Amino acid sequence: MSMKPLEFDRRYGELDVVVAAFAGQDAESPETDTVPPALQAYLRHTWHTRPWALSVAEQQLREYARNPPGRLRLRLGEFYAVPDLGLPESRTQSWLSEMADHIKHSIESGEVPPPATPQTHWEWHARFGELGQFLGGWFSQDMPDEFADHDAAIRDYRAGADPHLTARLVGEINELLALGLEDDDYVVAVSELGMEVEPPAPFTAESWLRAVADQLAAGRPEYG
Repeated sequence: MSMKPLEFDRRYGELDVVVAAFAGQDAESPETDTVPPALQAYLRHTWHTRPWALSVAEQQLREYARNPPGRLRLRLGEFYAVPDLGLPESRTQSWLSEMADHIKHSIESGEVPPPATPQTHWEWHARFGELGQFLGGWFSQDMPDEFADHDAAIRDYRAGADPHLTARLVGEINELLALGLEDDDYVVAVSELGMEVEPPAPFTAESWLRAVADQLAAGRPEYG
């Protein structure tokens, strides 16, 4: 039998978030005794959004490392299966302990990573969740088959989205624009967040994002 959601979150919820931050990333740091970039991304985002979760993560990582699931829990399915991290199976428990040590050091030293441009796919989506839903859901490669143009896709989003989510999306777009990236970097950003089509001519990625934010904030049917 599978574990109930509440019990899973109590035992493994934040552990799962930490491990998810390593998706597509190297589990080990290129330099000995340094924090892997994926964990740096987790620390940076979590310190600025859910600092209380850091102690939960440290506890869950360490507890799993000390007490991996035994045969009974394996047979019942009531355990967290650590995804493939590209590590030897024998290395997983010590790796979890090392990540817990890094998190503990960050907490006890009060070393809060300064805000920065996201560095991993996980961090882009953790920081800009609604923008990822918008770009990935309405501007995938299927957009030309589903909508007449970009404006039609935006109108469809606005018609079905709760106004609170629309406001959150506008805020996330403005936060992304406040990073002051080069336009090539905005192309990377919207791609990381799920956009698979080009902005409509003559817009760049940055100028299109500004137009979308203005359009959604003002409720206009077309670009202004």
